[in-house]
Amino acid sequence: MLSFGVFGTGHWAAETHAAALAAHPRARLAGVWGRNPDKARALADRYGVPAFDSTDALTEAVDAVAFAVPPDVQAELAVGVASAGRHLLLDKPVALSVAAADRLVSAADQAGVASVVFFTNRFIENIASHLATVAATGDWHGASVTMHASIYEPGNPYGDSRWRHEHGALWDIGPHALSLLVPVLGRVTRVAAMDGPRGMVDLLLTHDSGATSNLSLTLDAPPAAKARAVRFYGESGVDEVPDGTGSAVDALGRAIDQLVEQVESGVREHACDVRFARDVVAVLAAADAARAEGRTVPL
Repeated sequence: MLSFGVFGTGHWAAETHAAALAAHPRARLAGVWGRNPDKARALADRYGVPAFDSTDALTEAVDAVAFAVPPDVQAELAVGVASAGRHLLLDKPVALSVAAADRLVSAADQAGVASVVFFTNRFIENIASHLATVAATGDWHGASVTMHASIYEPGNPYGDSRWRHEHGALWDIGPHALSLLVPVLGRVTRVAAMDGPRGMVDLLLTHDSGATSNLSLTLDAPPAAKARAVRFYGESGVDEVPDGTGSAVDALGRAIDQLVEQVESGVREHACDVRFARDVVAVLAAADAARAEGRTVPL
């Protein structure tokens, strides 16, 4: 049984990470650390585990760490965790710069630790199964993604997130879109982007298969205009990826399964590991450059 510490004390840490680890038959939640000691103690008490005063102390006490902290904080802390030989259950995006993502990949590779990054849709059973079928079909010419969320409504647990306010939909839900597109259309090779109203960002991507995709993303859609659609177009016609079934806790449980399997098998490659996540960060950074400079950015 793999012992885990949780870094983080917010809604995602409490309701998804800690909940999934506490319920998992092959994992043991062993402790919590947070930047706010009072919140760390409250979360630890809720799950009957100790709160740790430092990341080093919790890292020393466990086999793996699950991260539920802002991406820039995660990227810095995860390098230390990997360097200590602990396995990584990370969230997306893994970092807010390519340089930080590269440091994380290097640390994980040098230490030989296992990593899984929780791109939620990739661990929802009906979506993962559908995506595998679409990828096997092949001959897709392009795709379109619409993800219009509205997180600033009263009561939304993510509405006060500072990093989401600063970096917007591109960095928050852009990784979700890319995690669906890349397995089917291939690596992104060129990026164009522009801004729209209410925090909207539109991307046009070229993939190494020759296919193109367009993405429309926002976290601040009018409540009546919330939308989600992922469609592929090609020789077989039009395919729409279904909405996911089950909960985020269920999906994270499958991510934990796959990390445990990596650790037990000695395999250190996964479809959603730090290397894949680094490439996602590179696309997001290229999109930021394309928005700022009004040009197409090659990767």
